[in-house]
Amino acid sequence: MIFIIGAFLIPILKGRLRKIFLVLSPILAFITLLCMPHGTYLAYKFLGYELVFGRVDTLSLCFAYVFVIMSFLGILYALHLKDSGQYMAAFLYIGGALGVVFAGDLLSLFIFWEIMAFSSVFLICYQKDKRSLDAGFRYILVHAFGSSCLLAGIVLHIGDTYSLTFELLGLNSLGSLLILIGFLLNAAVPPLHAWLSDAYPKATIVGAVFLSAFTTKTAVYALLRAFSGTDILIWLGAIMALYGVVFAVLENDIRGILAYHIISQVGYMVCGVGIGTEMAINGATAHAFSHILYKGLLFMGAGAVIHMTGKRKLTELGGIYKYMPLTFTLYMIGAFSISAFPLFSGFVSKSMVIEAAALDHKPVIWLMLTLASVGTFLHTGLKLPYFTFFAKDRGIKVKEPPKNMLFAMGLAAFLCILIGVYPNLLYSILPYPVDFAPYTPMHIVGTMQLLLFTALGFFLLKKKLGGEPTITLDVDWFYRKSARLFLWFCKEPMMKFAIIVDRITTRSAHTFLWFCRNPIGALKIIKNIIHLTYLERIDAKYKEELKTKLEKQKSTHLDRHEQISIGIAILLIVIILLIYLVVYVMGVRIF
Repeated sequence: MIFIIGAFLIPILKGRLRKIFLVLSPILAFITLLCMPHGTYLAYKFLGYELVFGRVDTLSLCFAYVFVIMSFLGILYALHLKDSGQYMAAFLYIGGALGVVFAGDLLSLFIFWEIMAFSSVFLICYQKDKRSLDAGFRYILVHAFGSSCLLAGIVLHIGDTYSLTFELLGLNSLGSLLILIGFLLNAAVPPLHAWLSDAYPKATIVGAVFLSAFTTKTAVYALLRAFSGTDILIWLGAIMALYGVVFAVLENDIRGILAYHIISQVGYMVCGVGIGTEMAINGATAHAFSHILYKGLLFMGAGAVIHMTGKRKLTELGGIYKYMPLTFTLYMIGAFSISAFPLFSGFVSKSMVIEAAALDHKPVIWLMLTLASVGTFLHTGLKLPYFTFFAKDRGIKVKEPPKNMLFAMGLAAFLCILIGVYPNLLYSILPYPVDFAPYTPMHIVGTMQLLLFTALGFFLLKKKLGGEPTITLDVDWFYRKSARLFLWFCKEPMMKFAIIVDRITTRSAHTFLWFCRNPIGALKIIKNIIHLTYLERIDAKYKEELKTKLEKQKSTHLDRHEQISIGIAILLIVIILLIYLVVYVMGVRIF
């Protein structure tokens, strides 16, 4: 609530007072976290169910700690902005993520889930160009679909269990399946992932930093709560880890490469959730913690390059290392972390998930995750920095970004190293006691061999690994094309059919009204029309008289009301009732 209420105070505050408020808000939130005892708080009765807005335990606190730390780093990185709109969107987004983390029931979870979705879209659209507006529109449509699945699943789950409690659900009903789909979409699990690689590269520089931290990680948290030990997540996570790496090969946009590596890295977490052992859950949680920090640092570094050069493609950049040495150094700390180098945070978290796969006797999964780790270093640690900062000098002369951006990057880099050097700082806040030693000689030597051979392969093949000025087609191609086809179908065949139906209906209604105003006269007109149309062997003179009579009848039809006898009227009523009864009986038999 510090962030959600604070979002509406931001436009009121101006100048230095606003900056002080922005920086103090996450500090106050972190102090609040440190004072939170475990337990259930803010519980209310609603329609016979209990809503819990404050469930505090080890898992929720671990995610809350890193969310608040990242909010401070992101706000510090954005402190040069004068636009209050992005700050408001970011505060609501952070508040929604924290609301999900502390939600103890499915309804409050859904409320904060929606706050996240609708606030995060503004971090994309505030770029204010056609690409970002289009991407934001697709983003919110996809998330609306995911939220609809989640809400439908919650309703079905309540109908089955009469419970709103947000706890371990398991995949055992249609309701839990829909809830899982809603979570998987936010976790960007293929084929529900294309919104991420589409939207994140087009977001604002600051917006991409926040986006990289919260949406996918809240989904990982929700999966840990509700679907730990669900076997299908093991394979989905392993495939996800490789999928992101493969598509990073094709990407030319520097933030596009990082976006695909979010998909890859979250795959480790989803896989850990699926394995479901204490080691795997600890590994998924620890890796989520580490990932938020080093991925935020990587997006900060990429954003700094875009902010200072105005370029975002590998084919447009190169030779700027001499102008931005601090940015390059800080970026590489994030790159070493995501690549799981010893003494960096990724080494002490990613290895827990891989080790959990080995201990659970899943050699294929172990191999897939190891290969994905190689691909991560190849693209995020080698390809992106080489072609961005070195490679061909394109004559771009720039300087380092504003000091607040460098300071935020420096703090994130410090935390990446701190966790890598002192892993117990992270291990002490994980859900289960940790029985894992990352710094064994075998683990260090094996990891370094893998990374060094990857580096050797890159420098031997670097001419073939450079970016190309192409557009990457992902699974979003299918719904973009199908949506266009659907719109054409609605505008052309369906609209023409609707116009025809409308004309027929309107004419039928007018004819019925015309008949009802003077039924006897209408019957005489119809008789004369049939006589003229189908009886050709009639005298020409009589034919002309009949035409004249028919025209007169038509012109005076609505002005006259011809009388009929009571007997004929009763007969007509009986005939109409018989027709009605026949139609009704036939309808009952058919339907």
